[in-house]
Amino acid sequence: QVRLVESGGGSVQAGASLRLSCAASGRTFSSFAMGWFRQAPEKDREFVAAISWGGVTTHYSDSVKGRFTISRDNPKRTLYLQMNSLKPEDTAIYYCATEAAPLGVGSPLQRNYDYWGQGIQVTVSS
Repeated sequence: QVRLVESGGGSVQAGASLRLSCAASGRTFSSFAMGWFRQAPEKDREFVAAISWGGVTTHYSDSVKGRFTISRDNPKRTLYLQMNSLKPEDTAIYYCATEAAPLGVGSPLQRNYDYWGQGIQVTVSS
C-alpha cells in the first residue's frame, strides 16, 4: 500500500513563497516519476509539475513555469514543490501523486498516476 502525505501548505500574501513536501511510503520511491497537481474551487484538477524517477527531467505547466520548482530527495523518499512569487490564482488544494509505471519521465496526464495524497490547501491573498 502506497501512502503519500503532503505538508507545508498554508495562507500567504501574494508574492510570498511556500515549499510543499510529499512524504512517500510503501513502494520503491526512487523508481517512479512523481507529480504535483492542484484543484481550485469549482475547477477541475490540473497538472502543475512532474519529475522523472531519477530527478533529471522536469515538466511544468505554463502557469507556474519560472515560479515553481519541483525536486525530489530519493534517500528521504520525499517530493518537494518550491513555490515562489505566489499569486491569488495559485489558491488551490495541491496533491502529489506517483506514476503507475516505473522509470517514467513524469507525465502531465492524471490517468498515468495511480496513487494520490490527500491534498493540502494553499491560499494566496492579494
